[in-house]
Amino acid sequence: MAYQWVDCDRQFISQRYDRIAGLIPIFDWLFFLPPGLRRMAVERLDLRAGDGVLEVGCGTGRNFPHLHHAVGASGQVFGVDLSAGMLAKARELRHRERWTNIELTECDAVNYAAPGPLDGVLFSLSYNTMPHHLAVLAQAWKQLRPGGRLVLMDSRVPPQFGGALFLPFGRWLMKHTLLGNPYIRPWEDLARLPGEFEIWEFLLGAYYICRVTKPEANVDPTQVPLEAFEGPEFAAA
Repeated sequence: MAYQWVDCDRQFISQRYDRIAGLIPIFDWLFFLPPGLRRMAVERLDLRAGDGVLEVGCGTGRNFPHLHHAVGASGQVFGVDLSAGMLAKARELRHRERWTNIELTECDAVNYAAPGPLDGVLFSLSYNTMPHHLAVLAQAWKQLRPGGRLVLMDSRVPPQFGGALFLPFGRWLMKHTLLGNPYIRPWEDLARLPGEFEIWEFLLGAYYICRVTKPEANVDPTQVPLEAFEGPEFAAA
């Protein structure tokens, strides 16, 4: 049987995440998120003290402890999210931990612009929830300085051990929880970007971290070849 994923509009997505903002730690357990995976994703950014990093779809700030530790008090962490409810939880965390170098913005990530070039960009369990993920990726990529790293951590249907049999249930589960499109292939999107591409797999391939390092020279950092993103897309019906 062939399936088609019907994307929800931005308002619906924002409202869904507003409602589940307090349940995000439960979803880590529900989806069998490997212990330490968030930390490992941040480590792949290779951040240093004083760096600037953006998390696209930062949610409640589950990655902020790792990001703040990586850039230190002299660095800057930027978080952008569409959901006011998720950001309210992130602000509570920021206030509780007294982090003064975390800046949060409520907006569509495709419209977000950091104050200056970024040393790192992180997508953590957020990329496949964005119907316009390619445009968001392009916007993030053009803000990354030459030599900077873009890291994406997410889940997928396991490529082996009968993973395809899980797809109908996974599709149902995502539709009723996090709205993540199980059909897109984010690692292929990153592999098409200019620069060195790497991928690491976890839990028999059900989770992965991939990274692209932006070339140091001969690439205009303000331009992104959107035409490089070719292949089937699952359009709204």
